[in-house]
Amino acid sequence: MPPRITPLIDPESTSSSRRLAWLASGTEGAPVGSAFLRLFTREGQEHLAELEIAVHPAERRQRVGSGLLEAAVAAARDEGRRSLVAQANTDSPGDLFLAARGFRRVLALTYARLTLADVALARIAEIVERPHPGYELTVWDKTVPPALARTFADSRRAMDDMPMEGTDYGTVVWDVERVVSAAETIAKRGELLHTVAAVDLSDGSIAGFSELVVPGDGLGDAQHYGTGVLPEHRGHGLGLWMKAASIRLARERYPELDGLLTDTADSNAPMLGINDALGYRPTHRAVEYQLELG
Repeated sequence: MPPRITPLIDPESTSSSRRLAWLASGTEGAPVGSAFLRLFTREGQEHLAELEIAVHPAERRQRVGSGLLEAAVAAARDEGRRSLVAQANTDSPGDLFLAARGFRRVLALTYARLTLADVALARIAEIVERPHPGYELTVWDKTVPPALARTFADSRRAMDDMPMEGTDYGTVVWDVERVVSAAETIAKRGELLHTVAAVDLSDGSIAGFSELVVPGDGLGDAQHYGTGVLPEHRGHGLGLWMKAASIRLARERYPELDGLLTDTADSNAPMLGINDALGYRPTHRAVEYQLELG
């Protein structure tokens, strides 16, 4: 007997997206799987939806995932979405599931972790303190200071040419409202946002940035968010400089923090090189899949 698929009310919405959700239940009403469909709402990504499906291992190959997928695809089409993306760990059941259902592989990712106890602080300090003529580092916590808000929003275009291979991700349009809203969303989750930025001394504009999100209790692992350098400022070692500064910040402010996590497209050789130089070690690999809906 096929599982029963029940739409749920999902209260999780942000200034840039909203979510739909479904619960799959078995013959006796016990939950056997779930699906979440994130609908991006900001300019530049209104065509895109992102899918997460989870099925209890004992219930796989019972059409639970298929039923959830059918519901999500129908909803994405009803919402006028052109592309549906989903991610799975390489060679996992999810990887095989998506490949067998018409999704195509569009992006390979490497996830890596830096164990903070193993960090050579003297070497990190040497990288951070190395002069970068024409630039200086600045750091802020939580929301960007008002005096830097406009130039920080403008610097987000550093991510526009991030290698996305075949992903129909669109171009994310950033303004001051969006960068402030993103910081507020992190704060509402009880997490701590720290941003390191490289400032161009010729005009005071931000040339690049690196964001780190730390659990509110300062324990476990923190997560690197975006790290990017504007095209006109590349070639000066700013990415390595900023990410090293984030590592030193984590060690100094959160002595009980275990590690730092990052993920990078396999085609992004410069960032992979930075991660390797700083001591990040791969933990697993994942594949981004895409289904064309239009």
